[in-house]
Amino acid sequence: MSVTAAQGFRAAGTAAGLKSTGKPDVALVVNDGPLDVAAAVFTSNRVVAAPVTWSRQVVADGRASAVVLNSGGANACTGPEGFLDTHRTAEHTADALGVSAGDTVVCSTGLIGVRLPMEKLLPGVDAAVAALSADGGSDAAQAIMTTDTVAKTAVVTVETASGTWTVGGMAKGAGMLAPGLATMLSVITTDAAVDAATADAALRAATTATFDRVDSDGCMSTNDTVVLLASGASGQSPTLDELTAAVTEVSASLSRQLVADAEGASHDIAVEVVGAHSEDAAVAVARAVTRSNLFKAAVFGNDPNWGRVLSAVGTVPESVAAFDATTLDVSINGVQVCRAGGVGEDRDLVDLAAQREVRVLVDLHAGDATAIVWTNDLTHDYVHENSAYSS
Repeated sequence: MSVTAAQGFRAAGTAAGLKSTGKPDVALVVNDGPLDVAAAVFTSNRVVAAPVTWSRQVVADGRASAVVLNSGGANACTGPEGFLDTHRTAEHTADALGVSAGDTVVCSTGLIGVRLPMEKLLPGVDAAVAALSADGGSDAAQAIMTTDTVAKTAVVTVETASGTWTVGGMAKGAGMLAPGLATMLSVITTDAAVDAATADAALRAATTATFDRVDSDGCMSTNDTVVLLASGASGQSPTLDELTAAVTEVSASLSRQLVADAEGASHDIAVEVVGAHSEDAAVAVARAVTRSNLFKAAVFGNDPNWGRVLSAVGTVPESVAAFDATTLDVSINGVQVCRAGGVGEDRDLVDLAAQREVRVLVDLHAGDATAIVWTNDLTHDYVHENSAYSS
């Protein structure tokens, strides 16, 4: 049920003809309240799609009644006309729902630099409104897919002495996974009764530790958006820490599913950095490794080439991450292939062909902070898919 697992929400997914395949391409999530609390984080790319510009304004007051999403077109780099298309989409959706356009978040995903066919999109919105259902979360998750091969959903229910409350979510993304503040498109819902400040703080803490630590290909989207809606329908009022924990659990599941469905990938790779002087330093080192095409290509070839890990670690400036290169340790799938910056155990002991998941551990021996960043290998299929992608 994903985004409709929490009380107070309806959703739908329909086919408007934006995709040449005829698959579902318009999704709608509606918050029926009694609260209309909202928070969102967006791409830090300086080139942003019209829906991002619009939606930043919508959530500025901490309120939103609905999120309308389309796949099959990003509406990015489309000029003033593209922004007007986003405005028209919000107004059309709001009129159909009887809410304010200023409380309607708009999200788009697909090819950059092409305007949306509004003559198809708007009737698609009408169809989505007509199809709204408390069981429509799965349909909505299907409709936001682009190069995804599976829908991505997650639900967490929290039981307390006074009752239960739920967080549910959906996400899409299989490429351009190098977020800054958010990642791809994701809608998370909760029936907890919280205010806008609490929702915003919980969402930012969650995305920092989850979505922001997924780095598939080093490419940041122009459309990245993660929205959190709170209906208050459960009547339960969790603390900030409790809400953060639940939203983080849902976000972690969704972000992990993004990596598992990365375009053409044959390995999911967790790069864990320990012994850093700060968490930021650990993230910087882990991200340097996850963005190494040489390392990712080696993993695709089932080659535990730890030299490529070390060389990537060494690109991080000392001002960002302090460490002594002669004390670095690297383990791959539990085998310490590098010890004190030199040769460790026999690399042939590492079997990367046996399982999809690869665990890389880098010990900087410079402190107590740790961080994990997930990525995937770089394959022939990734290159083929992105050379042929046009919808």
